Amino acid sequence: PSPPPLAQLLSCQPARPTLALALTFGPDQLFQFNFSSSNWAPQLPDLPPWPLATETLPELQAEATLCEELLQDLSQAATRVLSEAKGIPVATIFPKEPLTLGEATTLVCSVANIFPPAVAITWHKDGVPVTHGVTTTPYIPTEDLSYTLFSYLVVTPVAGTIYRCSVTRQEDNSTIIAYWVPQTPVATEGLEIALCGAAMALGGLLALVGMAMGVAGRRKVQGRDW
Repeated sequence: PSPPPLAQLLSCQPARPTLALALTFGPDQLFQFNFSSSNWAPQLPDLPPWPLATETLPELQAEATLCEELLQDLSQAATRVLSEAKGIPVATIFPKEPLTLGEATTLVCSVANIFPPAVAITWHKDGVPVTHGVTTTPYIPTEDLSYTLFSYLVVTPVAGTIYRCSVTRQEDNSTIIAYWVPQTPVATEGLEIALCGAAMALGGLLALVGMAMGVAGRRKVQGRDW
């Protein structure tokens, strides 16, 4: 298989964030450029600082200005000629670690197929908005030119509690919702016993079937001898 591509992606749009610049290696985002503070920020642990000699700040600013000018010109030219590209986000909630009821864990709301990168993610617990313990990653560009976003919520799960991750597109205010309800996990020992019992029962049933087929076969042979 071919190695994953190393890519630098610059995007601009009317909605916030108006400018985004990222360095990616395949599906992983390595660095994100912060236009407010004019510096690169590593997005994975143990990454070295971005080498300053790679690209200067004036060069980055010139590219950002060109992107905004192209956006304005192309938007005017394409109005009422081309339909606007839109992606329907797909949201999924799952625990980051194996679930143990009553112990703190982190829920992950994974949102894929975002385009344009202008959505808001909110969490609810039993219908009540939750803001404490929430962190959200920057937009992560993908190879198909859409974006992915991850939002994390620290919780102490209790059976029956309903968690909701809502993804709202800023442009049309439409919302996609994903739900997650913690369930009591089956103990490993109990699961092994249950599987062993099921295997023994199935084995016994197959043995009885084999005996019945053997008896029937003998009767057919005896009937022919007569």
